[in-house]
Amino acid sequence: MDLIEIETKRQVSREEAADWLRKLADSLSRHNDIEFEREGVRYEIAVPDQLEMELELEIGDDGTSFEIELNW
Repeated sequence: MDLIEIETKRQVSREEAADWLRKLADSLSRHNDIEFEREGVRYEIAVPDQLEMELELEIGDDGTSFEIELNW
């Protein structure tokens, strides 16, 4: 299988970010997958029962970054 890599970056409000995270959490817990659409293409990725989760927090003079990474 070829590598598919999609990266999105945009400005959103704190409330929009929270809403997106809620939808992601609901999809993982109810449907066991992640669904999203980019440029007219719909992606549905199955997620197993067990996965690795990595959290990273960076605080610096130029800003703060909080990353959540899920691997399986």
